[in-house]
Amino acid sequence: MTFIEYQTVVKQLNEWNYAYHVLDTPLVSDAEYDAAFRQLQFIEQQNLDWIIPESPTQRIGDVVSSAFEKISHDVKMLSLANAFSIEETIDFFVKAAKELDISFSELVIFSEPKLDGLAMSLRYENGFLVYGATRGDGQVGENVTHNIKTIQSIPLKLKIENPPEILEIRGEVFMTKAVFENINELAKIENGRVFANPRNAAAGTIRQLNPKIAAERNLQFIPYGIGAYSGEREFSTHSEMLDYFALLGFKSNPHNQHFSANEHHFEQDYQRMESLRESLPMEIDGIVYKIDDLALQEKLGFISRSPKWAIARKFPAQIMITTLLEVDFQVGRTGVLTPVARLEPVFVGGVTVSNATLHNMDEIERLNLYIGDKVEIHRAGDVIPKVVKVVAEGETRRKIIMPTHCPVCESDVKRIENQAAFRCTGGLKCAAQIAERIKYYASRNCMNIRQLGTKLIEALCEQGVLNSVVDIYRLKIDDIANLEKQGEKNATKILAAIENSKKTTFATFLTALGIPEVGESGAKNLARHFKTLEKLCTADVETLQTVPDVGLVTATNVRTFFDDVTQNQLVDDLRAAGVTWDEIESDEISQPFSGQTWVLTGTLNSPRNEIKSKLEKLGAKVSSSVSTKTTYLLAGEAAGSKLTQAKKLGVTILNESQFLEQIENL
Repeated sequence: MTFIEYQTVVKQLNEWNYAYHVLDTPLVSDAEYDAAFRQLQFIEQQNLDWIIPESPTQRIGDVVSSAFEKISHDVKMLSLANAFSIEETIDFFVKAAKELDISFSELVIFSEPKLDGLAMSLRYENGFLVYGATRGDGQVGENVTHNIKTIQSIPLKLKIENPPEILEIRGEVFMTKAVFENINELAKIENGRVFANPRNAAAGTIRQLNPKIAAERNLQFIPYGIGAYSGEREFSTHSEMLDYFALLGFKSNPHNQHFSANEHHFEQDYQRMESLRESLPMEIDGIVYKIDDLALQEKLGFISRSPKWAIARKFPAQIMITTLLEVDFQVGRTGVLTPVARLEPVFVGGVTVSNATLHNMDEIERLNLYIGDKVEIHRAGDVIPKVVKVVAEGETRRKIIMPTHCPVCESDVKRIENQAAFRCTGGLKCAAQIAERIKYYASRNCMNIRQLGTKLIEALCEQGVLNSVVDIYRLKIDDIANLEKQGEKNATKILAAIENSKKTTFATFLTALGIPEVGESGAKNLARHFKTLEKLCTADVETLQTVPDVGLVTATNVRTFFDDVTQNQLVDDLRAAGVTWDEIESDEISQPFSGQTWVLTGTLNSPRNEIKSKLEKLGAKVSSSVSTKTTYLLAGEAAGSKLTQAKKLGVTILNESQFLEQIENL
């Protein structure tokens, strides 16, 4: 690499920094920035005489916006070095121990989730909040006190007698996932600004001029460090310091912990936080590890932009930028065509992603998305990746057009009235709809024919053996055994599973029929209300709407389904094939939990599906989130944010043994 090429890397990183920190419009993902920054560090290590003052390695933060009053930090606000593996993490602390002239195992490590928000410094004088300032370039930040004072988790007056004359609390301002989603949904309706992620939304909220907007967005603050301080400290470790902050009136993070330094503890802690990541109410992008002893921290000190006693171990990137190569249209079981982005393959969240959902044509229009554009994609856990926004328009952009004819059966495609969806009009003549409907019928939440998987169904459909749901019960050993990688033994197991599926429940059968808008919950409500298929089949739209949670759209779909001759024949054929269920008895006595709402959280000894089924048979509604309507929270081991929320709302909390005892007493 030449010196001119090195200067180009510096310029590029500075442009990305400016867009991210000043304009609040990121141009690249964190992972792409981190990779470029690490490349720059490597180049400078090899060519020390090349380092120029404007290199981002030579400063702590970034440019301060001219829109705000500038505030100088008495104590610099530093950034953290990053590690991307357990080897890098351990190597960092081995070096620290060596410099301290102690063994690695003597270190006590403090672990705290790396909140994905905006670094903030709060200055208190004699216990009263004087100002809140952003990190800025580490030495000079922006005065954002007008917005900071709207954050309820930041005390305007510290809750202790005789507070220090001067105390600067450093921490993270962030937005919860739920608030972020609500803001963006409202923005879409009102054609307002849609934020890329909660961190971007938090930064945009703090760095705007109207405190009323900040107050409405319910930002949060959790402290993690200290700046200027007068007087004698009442703590000697990082753990004690955070306990002290709690006494002052600040929120604590319940997922903080400390441990003695060894490889097993580091890896165990990383796995713990990674498994909790999706269930947390806020976004985190890694874990911050610190030496707990403050005296050892002071002894180690700092390098130019980061402490020598703390490092952030980053999670695999969940957001990356890539190119939209093409858009395919997939046909679902109800005939709806879903646009799917075909992408330049990119590594996101631990896997290589080449496809992402685009939802519908309205979403494509909202994104102003064209084939050839550079796009930001997001993948969280096992969730299907989605395109979040256009980062840069392609040089040769091509408009995305909904097909006029089904890509599978060539039937006409028409837009559903008052909806964003387009549907193939081929119905059960469409091979894609037939295959998807069969997959749905056999799936775990429907008839649960586990051995009849997606690939096997597709193969049987291609062979012409499966042409409708009822054909599942007409399969013969040779139909399966003659397929590649199957054989007679496996075919026998599959046919046994199919036979076992014939004995089911009325609600499960209704779910498996795939009536539009009738999922598990709706099917259970219909089954409880009507008790027999015959009564349900003859109910009119008005009667159907008397069922809990059944509105006009669902009621109309149910009535339309049972008015269709083809669908009625299918139901008759399935029952003739042997699909049966026990009649539902009058249930007021057998449903003592009627009207109750339960939420399950944490690790339970019994399978969740079994517990959920028991509760629903007893009349309870099982919800995924805690609210004021929640009657009971069933909490297992490692219960997280739901348990915290339940305690705040005064919800009755049961452990598994208490729950089982309550069931037995019935």
